[in-house]
Amino acid sequence: MKTENLPKNHPRYRSLLERHRLEEGVRKGLTSLQGLLAHGRGEAFDYLFGERTRSWARKAERAAAAELLLARHPVLSVNGNTAALCPLEMIALARALGCRLEVNLFYGPAGRRKKIAAHFKELGEELLGAKPDAVLKGLKSNRARVDRRGIFKADVVLVPLEDGDRTEALRKAGKKVIAIDLNPLSRTARKADLTVVDHVARAVPAITREVKRFKLTPTAKLRKIALAFDNRAGLRQAIGFLSPKTKGGGKA
Repeated sequence: MKTENLPKNHPRYRSLLERHRLEEGVRKGLTSLQGLLAHGRGEAFDYLFGERTRSWARKAERAAAAELLLARHPVLSVNGNTAALCPLEMIALARALGCRLEVNLFYGPAGRRKKIAAHFKELGEELLGAKPDAVLKGLKSNRARVDRRGIFKADVVLVPLEDGDRTEALRKAGKKVIAIDLNPLSRTARKADLTVVDHVARAVPAITREVKRFKLTPTAKLRKIALAFDNRAGLRQAIGFLSPKTKGGGKA
């Protein structure tokens, strides 16, 4: 079904649109088949969260914006699902921060990196990572191959969508990791310095809005905002919302 044939009054319109974008991503060689499975898992969590940004996510998005503005060399990582679902939103965030985007993939041949880079170039943005020239220690997958000017050099890395091994490796390399992951139980969510438990298509624009709002905020205040955020407490809130046995679960 083409996007123009999707009925906008359908209660699952946004979900259907995203599925179509991912199908197109696979057809163009941007998204892996495994990425479709990962999206399905995330969609299930989003359904349970009511398909909207909850209070803990709003706090995390605010703190993420502060951390990114405090960073000396922030880098935004892009995978196949991100490239299909919200490339323009990722570009907007990178431009608001004045930082670079880097393609980094787990699945697929090297050619997929180049296809994603070409896709972003068509949208007006040059990506790093099409020809990685450095190795991130602690990883044996394709994720280890990074760009010396990007993730390898970064002090803060935004990692949209689940990737536990890379999160651990990045932290061991002394980098601060901001993850976007709808599964509050995942290793990524638990190992990241800051986890935004929200849909990537909502989280990235929300962080961008906060970045623009904080642009003239003094460094001391940004540090205060970042330090005030308790990642474990945020994850507990998200898990509590999912569990009917948790006292207060379901409140947002």
